[in-house]
Amino acid sequence: MRQSMTGFASRSADGEGLRWTWELRGVNGKGLDLRLRLPDWIEGLEPLVRTAAGKRLARGNVQVSLRIAGAEDDAAADLDEAALGRVLDAMARIEAAAGRRGLALEPSSAAEIVALRGVMAAGRTERDIAALRNALMETFDAALADFVAMRGTEGAALAEVLAGQLSEIETLVAEAARVVETRRDEQADRMRAALARVMENVDGADEGRIAQELALIAVKSDVTEELDRLGAHVTAAHALLAEPGPVGRKLDFLMQEFNREANTLCSKSGSSALTQVGLALKTVIDQMREQVQNVE
Repeated sequence: MRQSMTGFASRSADGEGLRWTWELRGVNGKGLDLRLRLPDWIEGLEPLVRTAAGKRLARGNVQVSLRIAGAEDDAAADLDEAALGRVLDAMARIEAAAGRRGLALEPSSAAEIVALRGVMAAGRTERDIAALRNALMETFDAALADFVAMRGTEGAALAEVLAGQLSEIETLVAEAARVVETRRDEQADRMRAALARVMENVDGADEGRIAQELALIAVKSDVTEELDRLGAHVTAAHALLAEPGPVGRKLDFLMQEFNREANTLCSKSGSSALTQVGLALKTVIDQMREQVQNVE
């Protein structure tokens, strides 16, 4: 199944007195770039997430976030008696030193003292981190499966769009070939006129040089090679879309080849009708290349 690189998935669950939510968001990228936002107190979680994601995803910028409710506020904050004693002793020394210098300090309130760092110690319920990590990964695996499924749904729609654009390119290549066929007489007349111009100046000219000029005129007006290569690229693109696994990089490279041949076709057209077909080709190829950027 063709995969898109864009997608979203979210899964929530609870356990160990906590509730958590996983979110995965993906956009296109040259390779696989995982950006994780995970609580740092759950030891060993990040490598498990990276390994699981790496097995299911090949390309894309993917942001993975985990929100856990109750991790920091599951136990009431307690007064740290030792820290409070150190603070009060320090305050007494400060007030005594100020008094010796004749300075009067404003009295401190209990709220101000409690707000000092370290006076209140946040408690935390002891948990089995290994059990919590396993529960979190079970939810992550489900979210990852949803994410892959969504990318697959978008990928299927993307494949249909690309197939339609390839059909349009095929039609335009066939139209270009028809235009070339209908202008053969016109091209023959142009060749004869070019030959006459060359022959008018043949006196004293090098025969090899004349042959080169005639060959150059012929090459500049012949687009058969470009049309053949465009047809071959269409066949190759259809084959890639039918392949299993990631093919986005190969398709992107192929689109560059499509564009190169269309540019050459326009530069060698020699007629407004063929130029119009070439420009239409370039438009469809550009649209297709934009879509290809989302293919995994």
